[in-house]
Amino acid sequence: MNQLNQTSHHEQSLKQSKARSFLQDLKSLLKFVVLIINVMPVLTGYVLALYFTEEALSNHISSLVFTLVGSFFIIAGALILNNWYEVDLDKHMKRTKARPTVTGHFSLRTVLMMGIIATLIGFSFLLFTTWSAVLYAFIGWFTYVVLYTFWTKRRYTLNTIIGSVSGAVTPLIGWAAVTSVYHIVPIMLFILLFIWQIPHTFAIAMRRYEDYKAAGVPMLPVVAGFEVTKRQMVVWIITLLPIPFFLTSLGMPFVIVATVLNIWWLLLAFRGFYMKDDMKWANIMFRSSLQYLTVIFAMMTVIALID
Repeated sequence: MNQLNQTSHHEQSLKQSKARSFLQDLKSLLKFVVLIINVMPVLTGYVLALYFTEEALSNHISSLVFTLVGSFFIIAGALILNNWYEVDLDKHMKRTKARPTVTGHFSLRTVLMMGIIATLIGFSFLLFTTWSAVLYAFIGWFTYVVLYTFWTKRRYTLNTIIGSVSGAVTPLIGWAAVTSVYHIVPIMLFILLFIWQIPHTFAIAMRRYEDYKAAGVPMLPVVAGFEVTKRQMVVWIITLLPIPFFLTSLGMPFVIVATVLNIWWLLLAFRGFYMKDDMKWANIMFRSSLQYLTVIFAMMTVIALID
């Protein structure tokens, strides 16, 4: 009897272990953190559009659900297709060697089908919102999958600029699901996200310098070195400084906090010229970029929801 219990317990443990392994593989395939970071601005864009059109959220719950679920699947589809196409690069990079496309836990055919199906599901949901939202979602998907993943990433340092366009359209999807994007706020959100992604990506490229070098990916630190990358990061962060002053409609507290965050991030960027440990500085810049974006978009969302 005791032996049967031990066998049953062992089988249960194996099932739990396989389930955990599957979930970890799925999380890695979806680049789950990146996925959530990209969906967050969709929500912000949506609630801000309601705020400026003086519409109640309670009257748009179904539209919000279609927008968020659709965006989630479209972005997930793009990320999955990126993993499918870059399996040969991932084999050379320490941080990506555990992805299921590399380990073989998921076949490449399965991953390709998952990416296509997720994309189609996403657009099917977005069709219940507006054609404008569908258009901006397609621009983001096409830019990331075709122009970034298939074309520029392996060839040009320009890949960072191209990739930034795809992430920057996310608040436009949310806003367009409610009303026209011909408004200063969504335009500024696009510009802010576009600029933010460049120093953020440069920080990642510095942190993963050896990986990108081994895989032959022409990221700026690999091609031009750390000093050039640092100067570029400073320049791009400087261009963020005027943006809060175009968003005075969100209130002066927002403008003040956003300006303080811009100056704080810029000062951290300048520290890179004086710190001896480049990797430590790159890690600081990476974490601070995430903190910066989280606070900015959380503030916008709260302003739209509580006012």
